[in-house]
Amino acid sequence: MPDTVDAVVIGAGPNGLVAAATLADAGWDVLVLEAQSEPGGAVRSAELFPGYCSDLFSAFYPLAVASPVLRRLDLESHGLRWSRAPVVLGHPHGPDDDDAVLLHPDPEHTARELRRRDPRDGDAWLRTVERWRTLREPLLAALLDPFPPIKAGLRLARATGRSEMLDLVRFLMLPAGRMAQELFASEAARLLILGNAMHADAPLDAGGSGVMGYLLTMLAQDGGYPVPVGGAGALTAALVSRAEAAGAQVRCATQVAAIETRSGVATGVRTAGGELISARRAVIADVSAPALYDTLLRDEDVPSAIRSKLHTFEWDTPTVKVNYALSRAIPWRSAGLTGAGTVHLGADEHGLLRWNTDLNTGVLPESPFMLFGQMTTADPSRSPAGTESAWAYTHLPRGIHDDDHADELAARVDRVLEAHAPGFLDTIVGRSVQRPSDLEAANANLHGGAVNGGTSQLHQQLVFRPLPGLAGPETPVAKLYLGSSAAHPGGGVHGACGFAAAHAALGGGARRRTRRALMRWVAGG
Repeated sequence: MPDTVDAVVIGAGPNGLVAAATLADAGWDVLVLEAQSEPGGAVRSAELFPGYCSDLFSAFYPLAVASPVLRRLDLESHGLRWSRAPVVLGHPHGPDDDDAVLLHPDPEHTARELRRRDPRDGDAWLRTVERWRTLREPLLAALLDPFPPIKAGLRLARATGRSEMLDLVRFLMLPAGRMAQELFASEAARLLILGNAMHADAPLDAGGSGVMGYLLTMLAQDGGYPVPVGGAGALTAALVSRAEAAGAQVRCATQVAAIETRSGVATGVRTAGGELISARRAVIADVSAPALYDTLLRDEDVPSAIRSKLHTFEWDTPTVKVNYALSRAIPWRSAGLTGAGTVHLGADEHGLLRWNTDLNTGVLPESPFMLFGQMTTADPSRSPAGTESAWAYTHLPRGIHDDDHADELAARVDRVLEAHAPGFLDTIVGRSVQRPSDLEAANANLHGGAVNGGTSQLHQQLVFRPLPGLAGPETPVAKLYLGSSAAHPGGGVHGACGFAAAHAALGGGARRRTRRALMRWVAGG
C-alpha cells in the first residue's frame, strides 16, 4: 500500500467510487479505502440461498440510469448490462383488489390503464409525461448537480419561461398528497405518485415530499426500473473497473480510524491497523456526517458551532428488509402484478397517511406499507426458471431499531403478502430478515437501518444538508470533503454526492465561491 497519494477516498460505496474515478480522470493518484471485505456500500448482492441471487440493500436503479454523473462514466463499457421487468410497477388498492393499477413501459399503455378507471386520467397522464420530457434533462441536472446548480438552473429557466418556472417551483414544493390530487382524478392514478413518494421518508402532507414521487414516477415511465444483470454487485463491479481503469486503487478490509490534520488542513488518514497514509491534495469521506465529525475528526478540528448543531442532524426511518427465495411465481390475487418488477403493497391513499402517522408516533404499523421487488421477473438470471428471487422492505417507527420489533414487523410483512397473494407463504423455500442492526453491521453508513444518509425532509435538504451553514461537500477542514449521501443531493444511487466532492477538490470555480457565500449567509456570517 502506498504511504503517500494525491487523494484518499474513505469508503468504496458508489459515491466514493465515483469520486475516485473523477479524480483519477483528472490525473490524480487516488487510493480508496473500504472497511468491509468487499466494495459497494449499499450496492451489493449475494447468494443467500443456493441458486438465488439476492440484492442486499438497493435493487432498482432508475436514478443510476438517468444520472448525468453515471452516464458520463460509461459503465456499460466496463461490463454493466441492464434488464427490466415487463411491467414497471403496480400498486393494489388493498388485499382484495384483483385489478391493481399498473405502470407499463409504454405511456400510451399506462394512459389506457388509467382511462379505464377515470376517463380524465388518461389524458392527464400523457400531459404529465409530455411536460416531463421537456423538463427532464435540465431538471435532473438541477436536482443532481453540485449545489447551487447555476448552469442547470439557467437551462431549466430557458426550457420553461419565467411564469412557468414559478409554477414548476411551486409544483415541486408541493406535498405529495396535494400534488397527486392536482394531477389526477382517480385514487388509482394518485397511488402511482404516492407509492413512489414513499421511497423517501418525507410524510405525504409535508412540503417538498412530492418531488420524489414525481421524479421516480416519471423516471419509471421514461426508462422503467432497471436492474443490473446478475445482481446489484454487477453495478459495483463496473464502478470499480471504471475507477481502476482511470488509475485509482481500491483496497478493502482497511478501516480508517482517523483523519490526520495539521493547522486546519487534512493531510491524510490513519487506519485501524495504525498505518499512516498521507494525502497531498484531498481527503474525500464517503461516510455519514456524524461519523465524520464525531469519530474521524478530533474535537479541536470541528468548530464548536458545528459540533453543537450535530444534535439536530436527523436520520431517516429504520429499515427492515425481508429476503425470499420462492419455489414458483407469486400467486397474486391481481394477476397483472405477475409481470411487475416493483410492487407497492400494504396501503391505499388513506392507509399511507396512517402509516406515516404510525412511523412518527412510535406505533408499529399493523399493515406496513412496503416496497416489494420481484427480481427474477426483472432479471431472469437471478434464480432458476419458474422460481422467484424477491424481497420486501419497510420501516420501523423513528427511534425504534431493536431486533424484537424488527422481527414482528417482518412477520407482518409476511401476512400482508399472503393477503395479497393467497398461497405466498407456501412458495417460500428460503427467508432471511435484515434488521437495522444487520444493515449497520454490513455498512456503517446505514446507521440504525437508515438507508438515505439522513432524512430527506425539506429541513435537511439543499443548503441545510447535512447541517445549516455546512451545505455541500466542503467542511471546516481545508482539503477535506464530504462525499456521501449525507451531502446534497442526498440518498439514491446516482453518484452525484461523490462527484460534487471530487469537483470541489478539483477547484469548483464560480459554483464553489457561490456555495461558500451562501453557506456564510445561512450561517449568519
